[in-house]
Amino acid sequence: MRVARTNRSAAWLGGELPVRLRLLTTAVLISTVCAAQQPALAPTPVAPSEPAQTVTTPSATAPTRTEFHVRYVNGSNVYIDGGRNAGLTEGTKLVLKQNPTKPDKDESNAPIEPGVVAKLTVVSVASTSAVCEVVASTRELAQGEVLSLPDAEVAKIVEKNTIGNTRKYPMVVTFSEGDPLDEEVRNALPRPPLPEVNQARGRIGFDYSRIDELGQGASSSTEYGLIFRGDFTRIAGTHWNLNGYWRGNLQSSSSTEQTLQDAYNRTYLMSATYINPASRITAGVGRLFLPWASSLETIDGGYAGMQLTANTVTGVFAGSTPDPTSWSYNPNGKIGGVFFNLHGGNFENFRYSTTGGVGINMLGWAVQRPFVFTENNFSFKRYFSLYESLQLDKPTANPNTPAVGVGLGQSLVSLRVQVHPRITLDLTDTYFRDVPTYDPILVGTGLLDKYLFQGLNGGARIQFPMHITGYFSLGNSSDSSDPKASLNTLFGATMSNIWRTGLMADVRYSKFDSAFASGSYRSYSLTRDLGERLRVNFQFGNYDYTSSLAATSNSRFVNAMFDTNLGSRYFMQTMFTTQRGGTENYNQWTTTLGYRFDNRASAKRRALVHANQ
Repeated sequence: MRVARTNRSAAWLGGELPVRLRLLTTAVLISTVCAAQQPALAPTPVAPSEPAQTVTTPSATAPTRTEFHVRYVNGSNVYIDGGRNAGLTEGTKLVLKQNPTKPDKDESNAPIEPGVVAKLTVVSVASTSAVCEVVASTRELAQGEVLSLPDAEVAKIVEKNTIGNTRKYPMVVTFSEGDPLDEEVRNALPRPPLPEVNQARGRIGFDYSRIDELGQGASSSTEYGLIFRGDFTRIAGTHWNLNGYWRGNLQSSSSTEQTLQDAYNRTYLMSATYINPASRITAGVGRLFLPWASSLETIDGGYAGMQLTANTVTGVFAGSTPDPTSWSYNPNGKIGGVFFNLHGGNFENFRYSTTGGVGINMLGWAVQRPFVFTENNFSFKRYFSLYESLQLDKPTANPNTPAVGVGLGQSLVSLRVQVHPRITLDLTDTYFRDVPTYDPILVGTGLLDKYLFQGLNGGARIQFPMHITGYFSLGNSSDSSDPKASLNTLFGATMSNIWRTGLMADVRYSKFDSAFASGSYRSYSLTRDLGERLRVNFQFGNYDYTSSLAATSNSRFVNAMFDTNLGSRYFMQTMFTTQRGGTENYNQWTTTLGYRFDNRASAKRRALVHANQ
């Protein structure tokens, strides 16, 4: 029976309902309810006859789905394509099973227990989707993989459906505008927050560093510093996030020349960003890239954008230019401008993004270079990507030099094609009109490879058996002031899980020659990584750098790093750097002790408590 809500002020022929009619209506309703509560009459006995055919009906209803596909992966959170409608609830367990077509020795198929590669727990459920947290896994999960319900979870769902299907209700009353009892229960039911809300993990520590300068005028100095690494999402329930790494000096006992470790420390990124799907506003502040135009290099400042439509964003940006790996690096430089971005598609298929804008570079508060910039990116799954960026500018000429007109200041075009799952080809063309001002001490680290090669270059990346990956790049180097073309070369190889020890080795050789610099470098590295528990890195090599913009250097360097956890809350890190040759000869020791934090464990416990209620 359906009882509809009526308006108490309804009129009856312009007046109130007669009392006699209201009493009659009430009596009819009471009699109907009482009749529904009466037990059914006993059936009339029937004489025995031939046995009737028995019809069996299943008493247990199996879940409609036992497999779910991964739609998106964000750190330890995995989004799947099934939810409450498929029988999932908070606390439901899921597993990623081994692929029977792959051997157990394959890293992507290594089990944590027989037949299982990863275990997950559902922490948030919607009607047709859910969010899971990875409890244990031997590798990162990928989009499109299939998660399954273990037998124990299937049994729980069957038991739940069986109880629900055998319950008897004498009468069901519904309401056209919602059931007040259901609404009351729904409002009182405790719900766990989304897994990304108030998630915080990272580390903070204090370090002590000693630098011994060698050779003539040898001296020593000490430095005290602070490090911080953090990953905070949905801080205090808001849509602000904090992510990045910072390392700096708090105090130094004496002046000393810049070391390689000091130059590394100035390449950090740390930013707070505001991303709210329900808002048209987005913003970021800190040391960061402009998300829609990374070709503008790192800025110390911020940006603010407004979403005009689902596919367009416009905004402003401003800050200083502190990154020593930037082409036009200047610690006193400033940059600002406006931009417009058009984007669409998705990473599972075709995606595009195109950005344009105008800006200015300043030295102090004097305008040095007004410019117009564009950046375009087109990609199709993993098979194809095309990237292009350029800047048209009019730089201010130095005193007693001819004026410089409007022209192409810099340009980069990169094409990458995956011709086979193990083979990727790339073609790049790089052009810079002006000479660079990056810090040359970083040449041997590989951070400046994108600048050392100018002109047209082609290369490939090939995955061989035995976890070996080879890569190379060849091309002519030239710019607007280079009277000759020269050959640039880069060769390298990486091998992971050497002899099943988890060690990874990388070997690289590069030779470059252009109008502003020439030289070569060799680097070798060995890394052992056991997640966050232990990390060992050893790197050594030499670089020979000749340029009219910096002192000639032929140096050898060694970097070593050891990082381990001390219990569940603390960590220790030790680093050693030495450099010989050129203008710098020194040894540097750094030791760091600190505290590590991660509130995901407590969130996991709360989800389990909620699931057991």
